[in-house]
Amino acid sequence: MDYKTLAQETAQEILGYNQDTSGWKVVKTSKKITVSSKASKRFHGNLYRVEGIIPESTTKLSEFLYKPENRVTWDKSLKVYNMVHKIDSDTFICHTITQSFAMGSISPRDFIDLVYFKHCEGNMDIISSNSVDFPAYPPSSNYIRGYNHACGYICSPLKENPAHSKLVMFVQTEMKGKLSPSIIEATMPSNLISFILNAKDGIKAHRIPSGHGSHPNGHSS
Repeated sequence: MDYKTLAQETAQEILGYNQDTSGWKVVKTSKKITVSSKASKRFHGNLYRVEGIIPESTTKLSEFLYKPENRVTWDKSLKVYNMVHKIDSDTFICHTITQSFAMGSISPRDFIDLVYFKHCEGNMDIISSNSVDFPAYPPSSNYIRGYNHACGYICSPLKENPAHSKLVMFVQTEMKGKLSPSIIEATMPSNLISFILNAKDGIKAHRIPSGHGSHPNGHSS
């Protein structure tokens, strides 16, 4: 499989979602974070759009969201987030295992995703991910293998305060298994808001060097 071409196509798809203003319906707003949704063209489910402001520069925010070693330190929805194959400095395949959520009614899932980082004009960054088949990590009987259709973040400087960033996230996750769509629709908006709040807390903690072997300056990739 040509992973690099797929990665670039996914980033374009995310950019397209960002430019498409029609048909979104706001489904939840909390703590200055807005979740909207519309029917996905990829599967029988929703495409979610989540928007919030993060008090951090776009460069630092993108690096924070993109680097696997950061992710598991703040994302409370994940048990495991491992890079399993590096394609180049901007593209890798990762294996994630989620926690159960909706008070245990949604059991843990695992995903194999192709993650890609693209820097665009105007200091805008796209971090896209899309589930792929990766023969070294076939589905196991321990977890239901979920599928992420084109998902991603768009980080850009806030016009009125470029030291802060606007974060827009797109999610269209096919949970697989025998879940009723109503359970997913009832729990997804709150989970997405929690995700942004966790990212905000995580990047704040990341800024303050602690004694836990954190790297406040990040590594250059």
